[in-house]
Amino acid sequence: MTDLRNQRRMAAELLKCGENRVWIDPSSMEEVQDAVTRGDIRSAIHAGVIRRKPVKGVSRVRARKFAEERRRGRHSGPGSRRGSPASRVPSKERWIHRIRPQRELLAELRDAKKITAQAYREFYRKAKGGMFRSRNHLLMNLRLAGALPAEA
Repeated sequence: MTDLRNQRRMAAELLKCGENRVWIDPSSMEEVQDAVTRGDIRSAIHAGVIRRKPVKGVSRVRARKFAEERRRGRHSGPGSRRGSPASRVPSKERWIHRIRPQRELLAELRDAKKITAQAYREFYRKAKGGMFRSRNHLLMNLRLAGALPAEA
């Protein structure tokens, strides 16, 4: 095997790439071995005896597949979670998701005359105080208090 380290180094400089990306035509090894100056290497490059290999890219196929699965709700179990529940969904955001449906329900019931304005005000304040876990919990409490008929 002929030692072409010097030629490979010069070619890498001329081609502006790393030595591993320099391709030397196996059938022209003797010709390249005789090339000792940068001019000789340059002429070998023009002749196509020495070329620059293309850059190897990293495929994004797996990353895209994983991202699609994440969008579908996969890979989000306890082992994949970093950070507390409060940091993953801020407590204010959780509060907003809880309180808005409760307030919408109360307004709906009041406007449909299913609850009185006094009951609306009382339960609005209780909701604001965080008394109800959810919209259904609020409905259950309205029925238990007798503010809402059982079938409504």
